[in-house]
Amino acid sequence: MKRLFLSAAAITLVSLSGSPVIAQTSDITIGITIITTGPGAALGIPERNALEFVPKEIAGYPLKVIVLDDGGDPTNATTNARRFVTESKADIIMGSSSTPSTIAVANVANEAGIPHFGLAPFPVTPERAKWSVDMPQSVAIMGKVLYAHMKAHNIKTVGYIGYSDSYGDLWFNDFKNQGVPLGMTLVDEERFARPDTSVTGQVLKLVAANPDAILVGASGTAAALPQTELRERSMDFIRIAGKAAEGVIMASGPVMSPETQPDSALTKKPGLALNAAYEAKYGANSRSQFAGHSYDAFEVLKRVIPTALKTAKPGTPEFREAIRQAFLSEREIAASQGVYNFTEKDRYGLDDRSRIILTVKDGKYVPAM
Repeated sequence: MKRLFLSAAAITLVSLSGSPVIAQTSDITIGITIITTGPGAALGIPERNALEFVPKEIAGYPLKVIVLDDGGDPTNATTNARRFVTESKADIIMGSSSTPSTIAVANVANEAGIPHFGLAPFPVTPERAKWSVDMPQSVAIMGKVLYAHMKAHNIKTVGYIGYSDSYGDLWFNDFKNQGVPLGMTLVDEERFARPDTSVTGQVLKLVAANPDAILVGASGTAAALPQTELRERSMDFIRIAGKAAEGVIMASGPVMSPETQPDSALTKKPGLALNAAYEAKYGANSRSQFAGHSYDAFEVLKRVIPTALKTAKPGTPEFREAIRQAFLSEREIAASQGVYNFTEKDRYGLDDRSRIILTVKDGKYVPAM
């Protein structure tokens, strides 16, 4: 598999003027824009690393994989996506690692008519639904199990701190939609930017509100900021995503604990395969939910590409349309993070098999009680 690692800073913006004319090729070209530098690198680096363990060919066709870094900047993500369209003549686009950048990539993919795999949760509006599917669990899927756990532990009042962007909005709105009807009351809302290095002011306000728990709508390295300062003030809280200290509760995909799944679980085999390869290369307990997102995109491709090849060849608009249709026709696609069944309306395609509740004990993720 050919991989090209370039910086988005070196890319020149090329405007789109309708769908490109693409000649039939012998390769299947996949353009991937992710975050490998900057505050969001903790998300994108595992996604990049997982590409070492995906197929080099599918159905006899070599996969030409091009990887670009967008640094978490939606403008760079847009530029990268447009480069995939105009220069690389991509059959498929993936990315990005954060919600704002994924929205940017989805907009380009749907403008150009190219199948797109989101690697971060993002709002799939009607304008983005035709060509985009999303690999991570939706916030609604993850929130459902988390709020149920909170209710079971008699949590009545909740403080919220999350990113001041569309990802933070997703979690805040989901808590109002699912958590509040379960009898929980929001007593304070605070926000912070991904590049911030301190959230002291926000945490002081949360502590003053005296909630039973604090929900953190963040991911990656910056998600540790609220936890660190809350621990210093002896607060109990609920936190979402990212590696954490002892006792933290998080909603996660099953890839983080495939060993505890029953043998009948369709997510167990791919989860064990990814983790074995990943930890052999990057060390014990290096497994990552974010690695599962990019890995699983290729698990989906292993199912949809052979179907698409029955009616069209790579490098053509017909092939891209055939992949889009195969998203809908292929059912029960088993992967490390869930079992995918995409529909025209459900572009996440996941159900309750795609999430578990974890805590951290002795520096390791274990199922939460």
